[in-house]
Amino acid sequence: MFTRSAIFEGRIHPGHEEEFFRLVEERLLPVWKRMPNAQAVRVMRTVNTDADTPAIVMVQEVDYPSMAAIEEALASPVRAEGRAITDEMMRMLDGRFYHLVYNRIAPK
Repeated sequence: MFTRSAIFEGRIHPGHEEEFFRLVEERLLPVWKRMPNAQAVRVMRTVNTDADTPAIVMVQEVDYPSMAAIEEALASPVRAEGRAITDEMMRMLDGRFYHLVYNRIAPK
């Protein structure tokens, strides 16, 4: 099992927190769930961190059965659809997002 994760780092513009997460829940999450080969999608909103950590606002994870499945998803038109909504969302965030792909070690 492979997971592609998006880390959203920065600060949401004051007064836009609920709008930001409403856009994620109502518009982005359905697109992420339609990604080809996606087996599970998780979105986590940060509620507490250690004092010295970066300002992580949100983490998104999508599970795929293989690296080839991730490659197929990244080449799909569904990804472009999600990226357009993400660009809209990023106008409410002073920061950036980046991706990690990892292979699950446990549980197996």
